Amino acid sequence: MGKLVLVRHGKSLWNVKNVFTGWTDIDLAPEGIEEAKIAGELIKSNLIDIDICFSSYLKRAIRTAWIILETAEMMHVDCKYSWKLNERHYGDWQGKNKDEVLNEYGEEFFLNVRRGYDTPPPSLPTFDKRCPEYDSNYKALDSSILPLAESLKDTSKRVINYFFEAIAPELAQGKTVLIAAHGNSLRALIEFLEHISTEDIAKLEVATGIPHLYEFDAKLNVIDHHQLK
Repeated sequence: MGKLVLVRHGKSLWNVKNVFTGWTDIDLAPEGIEEAKIAGELIKSNLIDIDICFSSYLKRAIRTAWIILETAEMMHVDCKYSWKLNERHYGDWQGKNKDEVLNEYGEEFFLNVRRGYDTPPPSLPTFDKRCPEYDSNYKALDSSILPLAESLKDTSKRVINYFFEAIAPELAQGKTVLIAAHGNSLRALIEFLEHISTEDIAKLEVATGIPHLYEFDAKLNVIDHHQLK
């Protein structure tokens, strides 16, 4: 039946600088471009035929999807984009160095935000120009639904909503779906697909540029999943 390929975008310019990115629209670093090319080669060498692609509104994920499809010689594949696949919104920590944030807030709160399930970072004030409502990417959306900070729990709600809204119907038709997204949006989806507990999800790290393949039965239960090699 349906197959799902998950790929976290390649390293971004802010990943390299150890900066919280969240919804900030930062592009791929040169290393990230190479990671995306390798992911495309793996999809091609494993003879995986992508039928449809999904990504977020953020260019580091979109560019990763494009590079993968180009490398795999599948540039004809339709791509659909949704803000619901965006990275977790890191609120007032966006644009700040992770080590400096750790020193300012202390290890306990830092880890509760980074690896906990329901602790959000400090919110952006509504007048802050980093708020999504000031970004033209989101001009068609009601500003009341756009976050000012998110926990992983918050991120999971929108990601799983979009999975059932747009992705599951494609899988139910037996299609092979590619999702190029982000560390936390993919953690949220993997938590759901693999029935990982909210305690154990803290241990899950999604590496950049590594394709993971999930295979489903007719009822959309996962029957196999593995990393492409």
